[in-house]
Amino acid sequence: MQSQLKKHKHYFSMAFVPSALLSTCNNTPLDEQKWVNLVRSTFDVTEEEESHVTQIPVSVFAVPKVLTASKPEAYSPQLFALGPYHHWNAQLYEMEQYKLITAKLAQRRFKQVRLQNVVDEFAMHEHMIRSYYHRHLQMNADTLAWMMAIDTCFLSEFLQNYATKHPPRKATRTMSHMVDCKKMKLCYNTILKDIFMLENQIPLFLVRSIFHYQYRSMEHADDELSKMLSGLLNEISPFKEIKNCMSAADILHRAHLLELLYYTIIPDFKEIILDTSYVEIINNDHRDEIEEQESDLNNDKKQVKELISLIFSLVSRLKGVPSHLAKKIFKSRPINFITKIPWFFVASTIKSSAEKIIEGGSNQMEEHGDENSQYKPPLAAEITIPSVSDLSRAGVQFAPVEGGLTRINFDPKTFTLYLPVVSLDSYSDVVLRNLVAYEASIVWGPLIFARFIEFMNGIIDTEEDVRILCKMGILENRMKSDCEAADLWNGMNRSLRLTKVPFLDSVIDDVNKFYDDIWSVKCRRLMKKYVFSSWQILIFLATILLLALSCIQAFCSVYKCNPVLSSLQDE
Repeated sequence: MQSQLKKHKHYFSMAFVPSALLSTCNNTPLDEQKWVNLVRSTFDVTEEEESHVTQIPVSVFAVPKVLTASKPEAYSPQLFALGPYHHWNAQLYEMEQYKLITAKLAQRRFKQVRLQNVVDEFAMHEHMIRSYYHRHLQMNADTLAWMMAIDTCFLSEFLQNYATKHPPRKATRTMSHMVDCKKMKLCYNTILKDIFMLENQIPLFLVRSIFHYQYRSMEHADDELSKMLSGLLNEISPFKEIKNCMSAADILHRAHLLELLYYTIIPDFKEIILDTSYVEIINNDHRDEIEEQESDLNNDKKQVKELISLIFSLVSRLKGVPSHLAKKIFKSRPINFITKIPWFFVASTIKSSAEKIIEGGSNQMEEHGDENSQYKPPLAAEITIPSVSDLSRAGVQFAPVEGGLTRINFDPKTFTLYLPVVSLDSYSDVVLRNLVAYEASIVWGPLIFARFIEFMNGIIDTEEDVRILCKMGILENRMKSDCEAADLWNGMNRSLRLTKVPFLDSVIDDVNKFYDDIWSVKCRRLMKKYVFSSWQILIFLATILLLALSCIQAFCSVYKCNPVLSSLQDE
C-alpha cells in the first residue's frame, strides 16, 4: 500500500483547493459563511476540467533539504525568479523591471493581440498551471496569470538567442534589450543557471502558447520553438550527444526545461528502470550477505567443538597412569621448566591484549549498527572504486564512447574503461545538481543519473585525475582550473537514497575485480589492513615476543642451553 502511494504521489494536486481555505488549517480566523462558499466553489469545478488536471503529473518540486544543505545557492535563483516559488523573494524582486521590459519587447512580436489576451488565456488554464507544482500556490487566479505571462515572455525572449541555426559564440552573444539605466549587461551565465533550477521552472505549454501568438501558424511556431530548445540544450547539456532538433511531440511531452534536458540524457530504458528487477537485485545481495555470515558462524562453532573434543580425549588418557610414573613426570625437567614460566604475567598480558582487540572489533560493530539503525543520507564516497590516477598506474586505459551513459563499460581484455564525453562549464555544477534533485523527486526506481554522479565522484579525487581524463578526451574542462573541476565532482557527495543500476554496478565490479587481482595492490592492502591500521595486532605481537623471551630464559635455567645463549643469559 505504501509503495502504491509513493508511485502515485506525483498525480496528487491541490489545484482546486482555495488558498483561503488552506489558511483556516493554519488557525487563521475566517467567517463561517465565507468558509462554506469556498468549499462550495471547490466542488463547482467541472468533471472535464478535473479529469484533465488530474492526468498531469506534478513536475516542479521543492528541493529536499538534504541536498540544499551542502550548497543552497545551487538550488535557489540568484538573479531572476521564474514561476511562483521564488516570485516574492525580496532579493530577486528588484529584477522584475527587466522582466517587464522583456515582456514589452515580446508583445511587439505578437500578431494583432496584446499581452492582456495572453493573461486571459492563462487565467482560463489556472487549474492546469497549478497542477504542475507540488506546493500549493497561495495567490489568486489573476495574480498567477499575470506572473506566468511575464515570466513566460521573459523565457521566450531568452530563447530568441538560439533562433539561428548556428547560434553565435557565448562571448559575443548578448541580450541587448536587457540593460539597466547605465547600460550594464546582465550576467548571461547566471541566467542560464537560474532557468535550469528545479524550483525555477515554468510549464513549457505556456511557452508554446506565447510562440503561437508570435508566428503565422502553429506549425511554424512549434518548428521554431523546437530549434531554439535544441540550441539551448546543446549548449547547457554536459553531454553533447543529443538530438540536433527537438520535435514538437517531444516538447509537448515534457513539462519544463529541466525535464526536457533530463530525458535527453536519460532515455526511457525499460530494462533499466523496472522496479521488479531493482528489488530483486537488492534482495539477492542481502540474501548472499546473510548466507555468508551464517557460513562463517557455523565454521567457528565447528572449530570450537573440535578443540573441546581434543582436550577431553587427552584428559581421558591420563586416568590410567600409575602413581610412581606420575611422580616421575612431575619431577622431570619439562615440568620444572613449565613451573618457572611467569604464568600470572602471561595470563594478565594476554588477557589485556585480547580485550583491546575484542573491544576494538565490538566498537566497529556498534558503529555499523548505529549507521544501519538510523537513517542517514548516503554519501557518494561509499562507492568503492579506485581513482583515475590509481587505475592509470595499474595499467587501465581510458577511452571516450558514444551513446551516453548506457554505453559505459570496462573491457578486461584490453584493460580499457569506456566513458561518455562530459563537458564542464561555469554553470555545470548547478545543472548537474538540479538534474540529481529532479531525478530524486520524479523517478520511482533506480536513480541512473545520481549513480553516474556517484561513479564519477568515486574515480575523481584530485586534479591529477581530471588532467588524465582531459588528456584522454573524456572531460572537456572549460572551468578555471583542473582543481575546480575536481572540487565540482567531489562536492556533489549526497544523494537522497542508495540505488543500484545494473549496468553501472557491473562496471564498478569489473573494475574492482581487475584492480584487486594486481599483486602490488594486494601487498599494499595487506600491509595497510594488518600492519599500519591494526595497532592492536602489533601490541599483541610484541607481547608474544616478550613472553617468548621469558620462556627461553626459563628453559635455559632448567636445561643446558647453547653456550651462546648461556653467555647471553649470564650477561
